[in-house]
Amino acid sequence: MSLAVIQMTTQAEVRTNLASARRLLERAAEQGAQLAVLPENFAAMGHPDPRALGRAEALGEGAILPWLEATARELGLWIVAGTLPLPPDGRPDGKPRACSLLFDAEGHRVARYDKIHLFDVDVADNRGSYRESDDYAAGSALVVADTPVGRLGLSVCYDLRFPELYGALRQAGAELISAPSAFTRVTGTAHWQALIRARAIETQCYLLAAAQGGEHPGGRQTHGHSAIVDPWGRLLCEQAQGEGMLLASRDRAEQLAIRQRMPVSNHRRFTVPYLLEVGLSE
Repeated sequence: MSLAVIQMTTQAEVRTNLASARRLLERAAEQGAQLAVLPENFAAMGHPDPRALGRAEALGEGAILPWLEATARELGLWIVAGTLPLPPDGRPDGKPRACSLLFDAEGHRVARYDKIHLFDVDVADNRGSYRESDDYAAGSALVVADTPVGRLGLSVCYDLRFPELYGALRQAGAELISAPSAFTRVTGTAHWQALIRARAIETQCYLLAAAQGGEHPGGRQTHGHSAIVDPWGRLLCEQAQGEGMLLASRDRAEQLAIRQRMPVSNHRRFTVPYLLEVGLSE
């Protein structure tokens, strides 16, 4: 059961980014991947008007959603579509969410996760300050969905700093967790690997960490280091910077053995309630 993560250095031009993503997804499919994860903001990084971009997609006037449907169908590949700005379903004029969509191999949308934790922080880099809530509204629901490679929990980037979300995903049956990201170079250098390994270890899940890695419009620099981490916390593959496709296999028997030998889920004494949504396929 092959898993792929895609690393990109996305710019502002949507169609150029989609062409790059298509090339990398084709490589994943050719090498046997059944599910691939794109990074956060895979279609546009530094777009001047996320709200307008999301509204166009919601009204059927954009390029991204039709591209995702066609790419998944033509490649026969399940795709976690990083994030894109989308208003709430049925409300095209609403404030966009940083939305991670899951498409099946026939091009159908199976699940939608709206990023819960927004990146409103000060960072000692050339930007100094990030206020994601200026452009996006926060989501509120936990999302898991069944896929051919296992039960998938969805998360995004800054979520990685909130372990209670990942504990809830495990309790909801997650065996794999996607984490499309665009960590800054400063925060990524300090914390990225520690966070993705910790989330894999504590949930005993495969962590599919697809990142942005390079320089983007406005001089923004992202850390990269996309990786697939196994349930024991081992980095199965990693790429530092630039575009790339990483591939690894899920060992279902080994994952089950890890969970049986160390049944941490059964030992949990504290839980945090989350509203649960499941994929449309369920």
